[in-house]
Amino acid sequence: MTQPRFASVLVIGAGQAGLSAGYHLQRTGYRHATGQYDVGAETFAVFDVNPAPGGAWQHRWESLTMATVNGIFDLPGMTKPDQDPQTPARTAVPQYFAQFEATMQLPILRPVQVTEVRPADEDPDGDLLVTTDDGQWRTRAIINATGTWNNPLLPDYPGSQTFTGTQMHTRDYVTHRDFTGQRVAVVGGGISALQHLEEISRVATTLWYTRREPVFGKFGSSGEIDGRRVIEEVTAAAEAGKPTSSVVSYTGLIWNREAQAAHERGALNHRPMFTGIEPYGVREADGSFTSVDTILWATGFRPALKHLDPLGLQNSEGGIQVSGTEVVADPRVHLIGFGPSQSTVGANRAGRDAVRRLSRALSPVG
Repeated sequence: MTQPRFASVLVIGAGQAGLSAGYHLQRTGYRHATGQYDVGAETFAVFDVNPAPGGAWQHRWESLTMATVNGIFDLPGMTKPDQDPQTPARTAVPQYFAQFEATMQLPILRPVQVTEVRPADEDPDGDLLVTTDDGQWRTRAIINATGTWNNPLLPDYPGSQTFTGTQMHTRDYVTHRDFTGQRVAVVGGGISALQHLEEISRVATTLWYTRREPVFGKFGSSGEIDGRRVIEEVTAAAEAGKPTSSVVSYTGLIWNREAQAAHERGALNHRPMFTGIEPYGVREADGSFTSVDTILWATGFRPALKHLDPLGLQNSEGGIQVSGTEVVADPRVHLIGFGPSQSTVGANRAGRDAVRRLSRALSPVG
C-alpha cells in the first residue's frame, strides 16, 4: 500500500480564507510540502477542489457585478487592481485570486477533493490522516477553509417530487433572463433572495415566500449596519458551540437601491410559506392554489464540513464549538471562513490568527 504523503499543515480550500492562511504560513517560515517527511522543517500545502483559482466566486451568477457584490476585501500583501464596477464578480475575483497565487507562489494542489479527515492513530495529539481523491496525506494540523458553497440547504418539502416545473437553488442561478415570461416562486428571506427578486421581477411574475417576516437592518446610530455588534453576536454563538446561522439573521436585510426597485415593482410583497408543492404549483397557507413554473430556493448554505465527520467535532446541538479559530474538541483543527469570519475581511484575519496559533503549538521555524 502506498504510504501517505506528509505536510506539517494542510489547508483545505483556496478561497479568501484559504489563500490568507497560505500566505501567513509562508511568511511564518513554512516551506512548500514535497510530500516527504522532512526532519527539522515545517511544511504546508493547500488543497482546492476547483480546477482554477477563484474559490466559490467563479460559480456566482453573471449579474453579480463588482458594483453590487457586498464588498471584496484585499488579500494580504496585495491590493485589488482597479476594476470596472460592471465587471461580473465571477470574472474579476478569480482574476485577482489567480494573480495573488502566482505572485505569492503558493503551493496549491488542484483539483483535489478531500473526502475524509480522521486521526492517524489512537494518540489524541498525533497526526491526522487526510484522504483525498488523489491519495492520502498525514499532517499535524489542518486549517479548514471550505466555506459553504458546496453545501446548499435545499428543503425536502411535501410534494416536491411531484412538481412538473423547474426547481433550483441559488447555487444553480445564472441569469434572470432564464425566467422571462414565467411565474417564479422565490423562497427565502436573505440577501440572495432579495437580489433574485429584484432581477427576475424585471422579466417575470415573482412570488416571494418566507418562513418569517423579513427584517430590514439592525442599524447603528449612523444608519449603517453595526458591524462590530454583529461580529460580537456571531462570535459569541460560535464560541458557545451553537450551529452557525446565516449572516442576514444577525444583520437583517439592507434597504438599498435594489431593494427599493424591487419594492416599486411589487416584488417585496412577501407571502407566508406555502404548505405543499403540487404538480403545477404550490398550495398556499390559506388553502388556495397558485400556479408557478419555477421554484427558486434561495434558502442559503451551511458549512461544508462533512469530511470532518470522523473527528466527531459536532456537539449535541449540531454545532462546533470554537475558541477563536481553534476547534475546542480537537485543537489540531482550525476553522476559518466560519462563523464570525465568513466575510472577506474576517476570512483574512482568521487565516492570520489560525497560523499564529498553530505556530505556537507546532513550534515551526522562523
